[in-house]
Amino acid sequence: MTDESSFSNSLTSEQDNNSINTLTKAHLAEILFNRIGLNKREAKEFVDCFFDELRKALISGEEIKITGFGNFNLRDKSQRPGRNPKTGKEVDISARRVVTFHASQKLKEKIQIKKNS
Repeated sequence: MTDESSFSNSLTSEQDNNSINTLTKAHLAEILFNRIGLNKREAKEFVDCFFDELRKALISGEEIKITGFGNFNLRDKSQRPGRNPKTGKEVDISARRVVTFHASQKLKEKIQIKKNS
């Protein structure tokens, strides 16, 4: 069994055992504690550091590429007309920068395999 599949299996079995439907930073730290043997403080720091680096890269305008997982990009959206769903009144939606994620082909294939099995 590869490291990736064993990670996926441990994630799935832990989710089944705990009825978790959302993967959280705390859950990632718990996985590092169980699988790698980091103590809980180190595991939490590792996860926090990882996401801090992702956050810093996006704030500075960098693209993030994680092989086998996907890419995070920034996209500038121009101002456009919209509608208030409660009142139906037209409003302007301001220009903004958004983060987009594009899953890698490898991840898409694994999701399809899981869906079909």
